[in-house]
Amino acid sequence: MEKKVVVAVLCVAAVAGAVATAAVVKRKMKMDRRWAKAMEIVKEMQEKCGTPIGKLKQVADAMVVEMHAGLASEGGSKLKMLISYVDNLPTGDEKGLFYALDLGGTNFRVLRVQLGGKDGGLVNQEFTEVSIPPNLMIGTSDALFDYIAAELAKFIAQEGQEFELPPGRQRELGFTFSFPVMQTSIASGTLVRWTKGFSIDDAVGQDVVAELTKAMKRQGLDMRVSALVNDTVGTLAGGKYSYKDVAVAVILGTGSNAAYVESAQAIPKWHGDLPKSGEMVINMEWGNFRSSHLPLTEYDHAMDNESLNPGEQIFEKLISGMYLGEIVRRVLLKMAEEAAFFGDIVPPRLKTPFILRTPDMSAMHHDTSSDLILVEKKMKDILEIGNTSLQTRKVVVELCNIVATRGSRLAAAGILGILKKIGRDTVKDGDEQKTVIAMDGGLFEHYGEYSKVLGEHPHRIAW
Repeated sequence: MEKKVVVAVLCVAAVAGAVATAAVVKRKMKMDRRWAKAMEIVKEMQEKCGTPIGKLKQVADAMVVEMHAGLASEGGSKLKMLISYVDNLPTGDEKGLFYALDLGGTNFRVLRVQLGGKDGGLVNQEFTEVSIPPNLMIGTSDALFDYIAAELAKFIAQEGQEFELPPGRQRELGFTFSFPVMQTSIASGTLVRWTKGFSIDDAVGQDVVAELTKAMKRQGLDMRVSALVNDTVGTLAGGKYSYKDVAVAVILGTGSNAAYVESAQAIPKWHGDLPKSGEMVINMEWGNFRSSHLPLTEYDHAMDNESLNPGEQIFEKLISGMYLGEIVRRVLLKMAEEAAFFGDIVPPRLKTPFILRTPDMSAMHHDTSSDLILVEKKMKDILEIGNTSLQTRKVVVELCNIVATRGSRLAAAGILGILKKIGRDTVKDGDEQKTVIAMDGGLFEHYGEYSKVLGEHPHRIAW
């Protein structure tokens, strides 16, 4: 009897063990299937984002074609190729007191600069940086410019006696406005459209200098806007002040744009007298560049469709800081939904658009710790995803690398297109002409992948 009981117990134990083993095997097979599906998504993303040399050359050539079309006629290309009315750039000999207002995106800067001429250089520079409240980015024109003018007045009110001007003399202000503007003179221009998350309908089609001037008068500020320039044109001018061989400027920050020095005779849509210098600075508005050669993915299309400006700024949405982290988030969300990459439940915060900012993406991308502890911290703090395995964290880093590599290499292809257009893409034996590219923007300065890729560019980069 006891023998039968023991045998029965052993049989039950064997069956239980077999069931447990089967459950473990089944769970492992399920995990393996999930992992395989996740890796399939990553592999597809890598293939779709591919930027082999041949494709980059096609992008550069397409950029040249669009540049020609944009210079030929208004509306001839997605590239606006805006005439800046700047036909003389700094020489380095400039002297005096200058004020500047730099409206570049979610922040703006007010600057006061003292230049000492050829030998003095930059004598003194003071500035304040102010964040723009989100409600003003989608409010009214008056509300935005009143806020800016009030901060400008505050800056002037705090300056010392050494900056007081003689009676009857107005302070002159250079206005750097980093959005597409159709200029009608050196100190006037109408807003074509907003970018970088702004959407203020009553400002579109208005002269932004006139809007700022009215706001300054409402603040009782005696100041005149003497020049309106795009931030990229400003970067070009600033670069030229320090490096005489600067011919191109590129902004890589929240948004992206480029400007360069063009021969005035190569601008068919220019109908006035040719400038004495024979040159004209062109504000390309290259963020709106589009080509069938751009490596777009389903995530790019979805992000574009859900943006404030669908169908616009396609190049910018591939290469600029506002969008890189969002693309990575969208891939991770698909992996969570279709491959249970982070477990059976999709992390709720992963569904929040733009919650993963590009600076955080950059920090994860360049985590050099052996256990990727920074990646673990960012995933937990930002997305509330805890207990990630090292294997999972490595995949996150790889996704960051895929997206950033595509962006930086496409930016380099765009620069090559500009150099091809102005005949500076090759260096001949004995040719002493140098081309310096002035760079600005947080993405270029702080994202290592961008500075690495663009630093390998055959032409000199200055910032």
